[in-house]
Amino acid sequence: MSGKKTPSTIHRPSFTIRPARLEDFEEIYDIFCDVLNEGKTYSYTLAEMTPERSLAYWISAKGTHCMVADIDGKVAGVVAVRPHRTGRAHHVANASFIVHPDYRRLGIARALGEAALKYAKKHGYKAMQFNFVVSVNKIAVELWQSLGFKIVGTLPKGFDHASKGLVDVYIMHRFL
Repeated sequence: MSGKKTPSTIHRPSFTIRPARLEDFEEIYDIFCDVLNEGKTYSYTLAEMTPERSLAYWISAKGTHCMVADIDGKVAGVVAVRPHRTGRAHHVANASFIVHPDYRRLGIARALGEAALKYAKKHGYKAMQFNFVVSVNKIAVELWQSLGFKIVGTLPKGFDHASKGLVDVYIMHRFL
């Protein structure tokens, strides 16, 4: 028998999805900074997403509900669910996701996506919309499609990808 690891022999750490706590913010911000530095999924820059703005974005803004994937007390991924718009559009949710680079491909994004959909439905939202899914982020596009999202719009060359240059951005939507 070779020493090659098969999927059944690779250790996959277990994780739990729980509400974020204020004391999680330092880890959330570190992950967010890593993702922003990658330049592959978020349009924000580090210069504009100060710790104060990031705290509001992920945790403290009115109507935002943040959950984390917790592996042995460490934040491995984050989702923030919020109203997409106010007033006559308050029935549509929006969500933002990040997964720590060391914990990708473990099912964390799927679990966070499922938790976000469950939360949104429980809290009376009728649909969820993602405004900015980078088209070349095939893993994300396929994940959201597998969770029932449809591409409802394309912003041609709407994102300046760190290695691929100008690429399209999708708007994705699903009813709850």
